[in-house]
Amino acid sequence: MRKRYALSCCLLLLGFHTLAQGNGPGIRGARAAALGYTSTTLSDVWAVGNNAAGLGQLTQPEVGFYAENRFLLPNFNTAALAVALPLGEVVENRAKNGVLGFEAQRFGGKLYAEQRLGAAYGYRSGLVSVGARLDVLQMSIEGLGSRRALALSLGGQAEIVPKKLVFGAYLYNLNQARLARYQDERVPTVLRASLGYHPTDKVLLTVETEKDVDHDADFRVGLEYKVLDVLQVRAGFTALSEQTTGGVGFQTGQLHIDYAAAWQTALGLSQHLSVHMRLAKPKQP
Repeated sequence: MRKRYALSCCLLLLGFHTLAQGNGPGIRGARAAALGYTSTTLSDVWAVGNNAAGLGQLTQPEVGFYAENRFLLPNFNTAALAVALPLGEVVENRAKNGVLGFEAQRFGGKLYAEQRLGAAYGYRSGLVSVGARLDVLQMSIEGLGSRRALALSLGGQAEIVPKKLVFGAYLYNLNQARLARYQDERVPTVLRASLGYHPTDKVLLTVETEKDVDHDADFRVGLEYKVLDVLQVRAGFTALSEQTTGGVGFQTGQLHIDYAAAWQTALGLSQHLSVHMRLAKPKQP
């Protein structure tokens, strides 16, 4: 127990960015986690945090809950609640006035914690979707108080080949929000770019690169295969943190349940679970 607590403290104090939140964009949803943490081309309720442009493809209200634990450490837990609300009538398979999204998230434990409240908006026109998000971030360290910051992020998605090849890009914290004047501590600014390819209706291949202005670039890959209409299996890999990922997804009616596990040789197992539900039945054409 003491060794586990000591490891947790060391990771926090060293700012192990690629493996912890670190006020960065993070990942939402076990589907993205299973796909090697590739998330920028996906479009579901978790686009509220992964890439707001993905919200623009939603045509029904959705609500979701996400839980994550890194390396079986109690201080490395994340919990998030998200909701997406299409605005206006659905025209040509898109919400006429775009889609609003909201998220509340908490990471950490008693020693160190991060909280965030986010509001996002996505809009789709033709084969292109754009989105923006505003985060209110709070970082708390026991005995040292807390700091707050506002972070603005922008994203986009474009179908290069309709229903086959999608390009996505997401810039997190473009305003380079400051957390503290001491050593000019700032929220990380991160750029992600990704491709999602559907060679068939049952297969999805994803590749993504992520660059933090203060860290080396990461490269990620993911694969999803639809075994049945109600069952998907997934696998992935992320190069910088050397994590191998895998997971499954289940769908029954309007309910989606996803689970993912990630293995890092030095630090061990991480687990992710997400549940999201569409709140209205699809309209008949």
